[in-house]
Amino acid sequence: MNFRDWNEQQDLTQFLHHEARLLDEHRWDEWQKLFTPDGLYWVPLVHGQADHLNHASLFCEDALLRSMRARRLEQARAYSQQPPTRTVHVLGNIALESREDAACTVRSTFLLLEWRKTEQRTFGGSVLHTLRRADDGWRIQTKRIDLVNCDAPHEALQVFL
Repeated sequence: MNFRDWNEQQDLTQFLHHEARLLDEHRWDEWQKLFTPDGLYWVPLVHGQADHLNHASLFCEDALLRSMRARRLEQARAYSQQPPTRTVHVLGNIALESREDAACTVRSTFLLLEWRKTEQRTFGGSVLHTLRRADDGWRIQTKRIDLVNCDAPHEALQVFL
């Protein structure tokens, strides 16, 4: 790995860590700004799902749907968030998969620890970020999260993974 590649890898790693911190701190507006205007947040329902258009998904959210869920999570009267869910994201195996002039694809793994009232849940899987370079840094065009147990029954998933 040459110096330029190492710097870009560090830049991408810091971007993903920053995204995780925004999610853990419930800084939804700042997190939303990490996406391109047409950015997609997608969590497939089954392993190997080829697309989000012809299949059901756990989540498939554009800017409007992400914003609606963020507003719901912030509502003082939202029963599902009394008390608010707490999370910790742990990222690993961050690797640059492909690169073009103004875009790249980054694959990583994650563990998410969620605490709600008296229950702790753990989620894990791989994440594929398709990123576009903007004037002020990277932006998420697509964030695909492949949960290890995507096809298992889940209680309501409230927070962003």
